[in-house]
Amino acid sequence: MITMNKRVSLDDLSEQRDAQLALWPLAKENYSALGRVETKVFRLGDFPMMAMHNPARIKSTGAAVDKKSIEERPCFLCRDNRPEQQLQDTILPGWDFLVNPYPILPMHFTIVSTRHVPQSGLPLEAASMAEMMPGMTVFFNGARAGASAPDHLHLQAVMTSELPLLRIAEDNHPSGRPGIMSSDDFGLDLPFGFFSAVITPDDCGMGTLAAVAKAEGVDAVSEEPDPGLVNTFLWIDKEGLLRAVVVPRSAHRPSCYFKDEPDKMVISPGALDMAGIMVVPRREDFERLDIDGVKEIYSETGCRLK
Repeated sequence: MITMNKRVSLDDLSEQRDAQLALWPLAKENYSALGRVETKVFRLGDFPMMAMHNPARIKSTGAAVDKKSIEERPCFLCRDNRPEQQLQDTILPGWDFLVNPYPILPMHFTIVSTRHVPQSGLPLEAASMAEMMPGMTVFFNGARAGASAPDHLHLQAVMTSELPLLRIAEDNHPSGRPGIMSSDDFGLDLPFGFFSAVITPDDCGMGTLAAVAKAEGVDAVSEEPDPGLVNTFLWIDKEGLLRAVVVPRSAHRPSCYFKDEPDKMVISPGALDMAGIMVVPRREDFERLDIDGVKEIYSETGCRLK
């Protein structure tokens, strides 16, 4: 049971997950299947990442996120529409803590607002959640950057150690330099740009957190700023400081997603894809995905900061 306003260890979270899996065969099977997923490892300059063949993620990767489709389906994050087997705990007032039944990683949680409000921006409570769960990263998919439920505000959480992009930020943004740095400052060969923040527990840190929450991407078609085109990560580093990474986006889905077969590839990057774990639900796409394809997907969905 998650206790409100108390630090939660990885062991506590593991117990929480296991209690849920004992009651929900679908979730248990999907977590068991993670032990059988196939992966391909790529290195794009200074960015190590992997592609993961995960068939269970087709519901999210292939989700219809247009306005008409969303209006016509019941919201699967609202309490009344969730499966009976899905347990819920409270992590903070107004937020339900759930085991994600379609995991990408072995520890994967969804944190859902108890109100049905749009995925309009990073809620500042995400910082408190990250502080409550050392070892975990709380992340946000913008409404146009991977959220399969853009009509209902939610966050997710996975283990920080699983995400290559966050290691790059920690290794290159000194903890003694609070505030925001651009990935361009790091002098690395990266497939897209991002911003790194060290957030100190003072007024300066609050200003940094506010800037992180207001980050925007730039739509590749209109060339207009869009707050829905961002992926944001918050976590506590090994020195106990709150950190954030913001990945501005130019598009939700790459051109290959919209092609006709056999050229179509059902790959729809969200936050974890941009952090170094590219989810590929269909086997045929996984088998033919190569480093050039990965580079093209990142170039079409990420941003260059200069």
